[in-house]
Amino acid sequence: MVKICCIGAGYVGGPTMAMIALKCPDIEVVVVDISKPRIAAWNSDDLPIYEPGLDEVVKQCRDKNLFFSTEVEKHVAEADIVFVSVNTPTKTRGLGAGKAADLTYWESAARMIADVSKSDKIVVEKSTVPVKTAEAIEKILTHNKKGINFQILSNPEFLAEGTAMEDLDKPDRVLIGGRETPGGQKAVAALKAVYAHWVPEDRIITTNLWSAELSKLAANAFLAQRISSINAMSALCESTGADVNEVAYAIGKDSRIGPKFLNASVGFGGSCFQKDILNLVYICECNGLLEVAHYWKQVVSINDYQKTRFVKRVVSSMFNTVSGKKIAVLGFAFKKDTGDTRETPAIDVCHGLLGDKALLSIYDPQVTEEQIKRDLAMNKFDWDHPQHLQPQSPTAFKQVSVVWDVYEACKDAHGICVITEWDEFKKLDYQKIYDNMQKPAFLFDGRNVLNVEEMRKIGFVVYSIGKPLDPWIKDLQVSI
Repeated sequence: MVKICCIGAGYVGGPTMAMIALKCPDIEVVVVDISKPRIAAWNSDDLPIYEPGLDEVVKQCRDKNLFFSTEVEKHVAEADIVFVSVNTPTKTRGLGAGKAADLTYWESAARMIADVSKSDKIVVEKSTVPVKTAEAIEKILTHNKKGINFQILSNPEFLAEGTAMEDLDKPDRVLIGGRETPGGQKAVAALKAVYAHWVPEDRIITTNLWSAELSKLAANAFLAQRISSINAMSALCESTGADVNEVAYAIGKDSRIGPKFLNASVGFGGSCFQKDILNLVYICECNGLLEVAHYWKQVVSINDYQKTRFVKRVVSSMFNTVSGKKIAVLGFAFKKDTGDTRETPAIDVCHGLLGDKALLSIYDPQVTEEQIKRDLAMNKFDWDHPQHLQPQSPTAFKQVSVVWDVYEACKDAHGICVITEWDEFKKLDYQKIYDNMQKPAFLFDGRNVLNVEEMRKIGFVVYSIGKPLDPWIKDLQVSI
């Protein structure tokens, strides 16, 4: 029986291994992590992450051929294939701070694999890592190998949160990069055989190691670039009276462009886009490609600009001050159908409003109060380190309350900011909300999910990203 061990029981490791266990009943899959609470959660009825469909798969396979354990070394030693799915945060200090990936956790995983291995192993990079990481890992493993043969493969994940199980079940492509040596090709074939249990042969792409590593960064950079492109257009639309949704629809009809990732919004979030682009920027700089680095850096700059622009719109519309005013923030996750708040635009928007002394009432159907307060108290990039290295007691924010009832969040508010496109926000009784707000009642739609005309009929002063401006807001133009 082939044995697979995955180091890291997070957003990537957990769902990926659950799907492999489901599709490959002949393979034993163990997910290991040093965090006892995390493993306990994976073994409970209340899994540590929320993904549609994940619960059913885990419960179907757990304790049959899918196991979750804190006995990291034991299971790594027994495995034929070891997936490494640990955090690769952005460095916060030292060389490359703010851009380079911090490979501390990766390196310690590699050293541990070398220490405990008694048989040949295939080591698979599953975390997003900078190009040429495999080479560094290979050096650690081969210098400590004690006669054991290690093959390194790159198998980047292309999961979208909220649809991770679907993406794993029917992937667009599975990418496996390996060395172009007989041993490397044999390892590629072994991993290919695992995926071939359910993925059609023509969707399993094999490349060299560097291509596989770079493809992951490039894919995220291209996707984020599309979002920043339409967001840049949204600013121009507001200035000229065009409607960004109409523009997006028109250009999306061009088959060369296509309609996906053309929704203007308050900005992109998630654990990968910004991190991967900054990583790409750093790699370009290290290779002397300054123009290329500058080009990709602009994708992040436009995203930051969009969040700042949104906050300025809110403040300027409300008589240029939100001090002491209650503002309802609807949604905190970085997108709908996930409880994930990593790099969510909500953090920067909340910080901007708090900077002007607003009183925030935050509602999100999936995110806990503790998580929201921790996110608001955290320094940039801290989120990607293990929890025990994060600030333990979130700073008390007297200006922030987190509520579990959306109507409670909006009661007596001067303004509402829609930050996450949860479906439920389209179905709320906005007449009831309007009746219970301070007047004039402001509605700032950061996701273009609401019907602007209907909201104006109720009586709201509405700002919707990239849409023709409300006369009220037009009169209060500020430099944005």
